[in-house]
Amino acid sequence: MSFSVVIVAAGGGTRAGPGLAKQWRFVAGKPALRWSVEALLAAGARELVVVVSPDGEALAAEALSGLSGWRAVHGGATRAQSVQNGLRAIEGDPAEPVLVHDAARPFVTASHVRDLLKALDGADGAIPALPVADTLKRAGDGGLITTPRDGLWRAQTPQAFRRDRLLAAYSAWTGAEPTDDAQVVEADGGRVAIAPGDPLLMKLTFPEDFDMAERLAGAARITRTGQGFDAHRWGPGEAVWLCGVRIDHDQTLIGHSDADAGLHALTDAILGAIGEGDIGDHFPPTDAKWKGAASDLFLKHAAELVAAKGGRILNVDVTLICERPKIKPHRQAMRERLAEILALPLDRVSVKATTTEGMGFTGRGEGLAAQALATVETPA
Repeated sequence: MSFSVVIVAAGGGTRAGPGLAKQWRFVAGKPALRWSVEALLAAGARELVVVVSPDGEALAAEALSGLSGWRAVHGGATRAQSVQNGLRAIEGDPAEPVLVHDAARPFVTASHVRDLLKALDGADGAIPALPVADTLKRAGDGGLITTPRDGLWRAQTPQAFRRDRLLAAYSAWTGAEPTDDAQVVEADGGRVAIAPGDPLLMKLTFPEDFDMAERLAGAARITRTGQGFDAHRWGPGEAVWLCGVRIDHDQTLIGHSDADAGLHALTDAILGAIGEGDIGDHFPPTDAKWKGAASDLFLKHAAELVAAKGGRILNVDVTLICERPKIKPHRQAMRERLAEILALPLDRVSVKATTTEGMGFTGRGEGLAAQALATVETPA
């Protein structure tokens, strides 16, 4: 089912303590907001709007660097106003389901989305919720008084609605600031269904929540390793492309694209880490449109597939095998180019070179080879 998403990320998050607002703080190596955006895009969101404060636009661009399929709009003075701004920014069928999500709940998954869309069928809204398990106490004049918990639920996000139905409910709302969007639909006479909640959909509110999130992130993620290898023969030319860097040379590598063996090997390593075949599956040499293409397009595509799965690239390592040209003078530029393409810190990118001591096709100067390793982290 087609759906769109509004992620509310305009708040100040003051209860989380000093520093950046909680949506911009890192959880297991990446901003809290990025966890949700990656997961919801991977779940198939047709359109994703991130609602930010005016001074949060640059922070969002930095937090979501390298991701496509999202855009930012400015929020309002309250959460309710921010939600409405996000809803009005979405284009397309007004009856399409929309998920409204808090940026401070980073661990949403595709299964949560499926459950919500299923629960929305026949209802005006659907929310993930957990039954209250703890004994509840209310403060009274004489001390604490036990309050029955029967029938009580803990509401979470994302929450699902038909976009026009939620906007109509907000237009009719006359009460104080609502605590969630389901409350607005309920007040307008709508029926809100319950989808299975999940303790992993915890909300980051206080400083100690980030410690818990770090532990949960480690339990919910797995590390994968992929390996790639490529080789091209030498032919007449005046320059060669290696790891995205042009090097003047008395020969060039022959191939359907620009024959950048370093980028080809690394692309295959990343594709292998996520089980997505090899470079030929995605960019077949029989397709004329890839003739002479810059190989950084292939590498960017592999990185986008990782992001679409809710993953991230942790580290890459490329080894170039040749007698000539000398790689060392260009190695730093190659590292910087790979770091730029993959949006990685430089210390997570390695480029090395070796010879075969005159042995084999590389030793005889017939061609150049490259091998690469990529380490990727994805949802379990």
